[in-house]
Amino acid sequence: YVKEGDRVSQFDSICEVQSDKASVTITSRYDGVIRKLYYDVDAVAHVGSPLVDIETDKALEGDPEEDVVETPAISYNQSHKKNQATPAVRRLAMENNIKLSEVVGTGKDGRILKEDIISFLAKQTGAILPYEVQKIPTPVISTAETPPKEETPIMAPLAIPRHIFSGKDRTEPLNGFQKAMVKTMSAALKIPHFGYCDEVDLTQLVRLRSELKDMAESRGVKLSYMPFFIKAASLGLLQFPVLNASVDEGCQNITFKASHNIGLAMDTPQGLLVPNVKSVQALSVFDIAVELNRLQTLGSAGQLGTADLTGGTFTLSNIGSVRRRPPDFRLQK
Repeated sequence: YVKEGDRVSQFDSICEVQSDKASVTITSRYDGVIRKLYYDVDAVAHVGSPLVDIETDKALEGDPEEDVVETPAISYNQSHKKNQATPAVRRLAMENNIKLSEVVGTGKDGRILKEDIISFLAKQTGAILPYEVQKIPTPVISTAETPPKEETPIMAPLAIPRHIFSGKDRTEPLNGFQKAMVKTMSAALKIPHFGYCDEVDLTQLVRLRSELKDMAESRGVKLSYMPFFIKAASLGLLQFPVLNASVDEGCQNITFKASHNIGLAMDTPQGLLVPNVKSVQALSVFDIAVELNRLQTLGSAGQLGTADLTGGTFTLSNIGSVRRRPPDFRLQK
């Protein structure tokens, strides 16, 4: 953002530094003139090495850069050390006319934190802790006509009762389902994720479900929208089989799954489980509804078996009607 000879002020942007995890804008700590740039654009800078030389305004005027004020809490060596603080902390100190050399840093290697500035400011202004009662004498003006008044203590707000909790931490062994969930979720972190959002007009689907709902109920089957979404996902997997595939741990081979075993996240007394409907590509919407009813009944009773919870190849996750619009569905593979 700058070149040699440019004038900068405190908190002006100097450059942007990018790492493999973040991009950070470096700001100026001083008012002055840029005298030297140590790196060109797109060059690699080593951690801890200088980026620019800034000749401060005080140096240009021949004045010392900053008076060092010693306080009882700061030793001689500490007062002459370089004050380490982030730009946000320096801005807070500047706005309150606080010299960083007067503040004792409690962070790593003596770094000055925001809490240090607030604590220093509280001491300077005589702030008191909450609920503390302090008697403040009122000024008395004595005249011949007005007799002096008695000092009236000003009471701070009464202390709010604080509950004392006597509970203790306890450690319990994980059960089988919990162990499986930890293992599965840890393995899922190895898969690259991406997000995609789209909207679909479901007017015709709403009408079709209304026509078939009564017929399904007459056969003892509850027909929701989910069987339609599961079947639609299966039809999509027929066109794009790579979405129903997996690679080995060495990423040398890819296996295209023949069966569409589509899982559905389900809230059960044992926690969030993901049973799956097997071979959806060979089932009708009504067949899927029958199987979903069976899985939901077993899930509510806590009786889902291993066969119902394993072998999934694709997952539909329904977050429900959170907003006033059709439910959002997230496809996870």
